[in-house]
Amino acid sequence: MRKSFALILILTFSFLSQAQESCFTKLEQAFIKRGAYPVGDDNHNNVILSFFNSDGTSTCVTGRVRVENGRIVHIAVYYDDGTYGPFEKPFANDKKNAPTIINGISEMIYTSDNEKFKVVFIEKLKPKQKALKEYELPTDL
Repeated sequence: MRKSFALILILTFSFLSQAQESCFTKLEQAFIKRGAYPVGDDNHNNVILSFFNSDGTSTCVTGRVRVENGRIVHIAVYYDDGTYGPFEKPFANDKKNAPTIINGISEMIYTSDNEKFKVVFIEKLKPKQKALKEYELPTDL
């Protein structure tokens, strides 16, 4: 009985943690685990803008940014019809400067409408490392 209760408890917590996991959380975990290549000064056409919602979740959209001197100076967003347009709202970090990038992800960015988001440079994510393949023993030993 106790084993069944413990299993149900573990499954419930596992389900709740997965339900609360946002798109940004998954991205952040990958960047922490694998690292990122440096983000150079240039236009970056395939980035993810992760907007943080008041309920603790995030919404991820596709965008492009311009990086100059290691800071994000321009943002554009892609629309579902294949077009893009400039991000119209003024944005800055918490010190009212252009946001910097650390390990492939920008610092928190704030807009004049109290929105907050981060830019994820998904193409700078380092590849997964190869894992050793375990040997499966024959069952007739």
